[in-house]
Amino acid sequence: MSSASLPGDKPGGTGSTGGNRLTDLLLTVPRGVAQVDFQPSYWTGLLFIVALFVGGWQFGVFGLLGTVAATATAYLLGVTWDRVGLGLEGFCGTLIGVSLVLYLGVSWMTVFLVIGGAIAGSVLTSAMVTVLTPYNLPTFTAPFCVITTVMVIGAPSFARVWAGHVNTSAPSVTHPGTAVTWTDVWQGTFNGVGQVFFQNKWYVGVIFLLGLLVAGRRIALVAFLSSLLGLLVGWSFGAQAADLGAGLYGYNSVLTGIALAGTFVVLTPISGVYAAIGAASAAALTAGIGNLFAVVGGHTLTWPFVLITWVFLAAVPMLAKIHRVAD
Repeated sequence: MSSASLPGDKPGGTGSTGGNRLTDLLLTVPRGVAQVDFQPSYWTGLLFIVALFVGGWQFGVFGLLGTVAATATAYLLGVTWDRVGLGLEGFCGTLIGVSLVLYLGVSWMTVFLVIGGAIAGSVLTSAMVTVLTPYNLPTFTAPFCVITTVMVIGAPSFARVWAGHVNTSAPSVTHPGTAVTWTDVWQGTFNGVGQVFFQNKWYVGVIFLLGLLVAGRRIALVAFLSSLLGLLVGWSFGAQAADLGAGLYGYNSVLTGIALAGTFVVLTPISGVYAAIGAASAAALTAGIGNLFAVVGGHTLTWPFVLITWVFLAAVPMLAKIHRVAD
């Protein structure tokens, strides 16, 4: 999702050796994982991969499967290397892999669905890039949201798909109540960072935050503060404490905050406030999207981030004191 330039030659380009070509291809995988949080750094991606495996081997394996399938599809279909090499064709595949194994469980059917979903997500990404480029809007995680939403809605109709599905209801279903503790606050803040990848263990969120710290202190700080802001917005409205502690009100704020605080919008004191409003709005929209999708399990995914950030970026040309980052 980042537009930063990629060091090194393109595969097959002038001065590119076979070894460099293979290295570049391999590095697209961790870059694809890192691009979930807008980072092109493969070091960040490697830490993210570690975090996924710490969260559970299935998340690491299926996340990598989705990343590879999506990236390979784009590469084989001829998407330009400046996108493939930066990991811009892999991150939706990462999220498709992690989300489907979370919702459907570990099975060979899930393997096939992740590969098929990643391929479909790659094609949808190209279509959305074509449609949104004239408006100067990125696709963000919209292809992942569309593919996963459709697959989860349809899954209960297929016995072989739904047979191993996991109960993924919100924590508040079994632990209702709005009395927030200090543990809910600090764990929820780290969980908000981890929930970008559907991880609800606070120490996994810490590893993701370390990955962002490798990319830059500002990025890590924005992610942490955005997660805390999302939690506070949910708390102020009376959200369930267990959901706040699980980070369910923070992760869309994390993505929105990173996107608007220096990635796509030039960071200034005014734009910083603008980004905070966007992050808070994403948290506020979380419950609405969750209730809208309640009939299909309430899977909010990253829809609040996508919708809010599209609106806030589309508004920039009318706002004289807010400026887009130069491409």
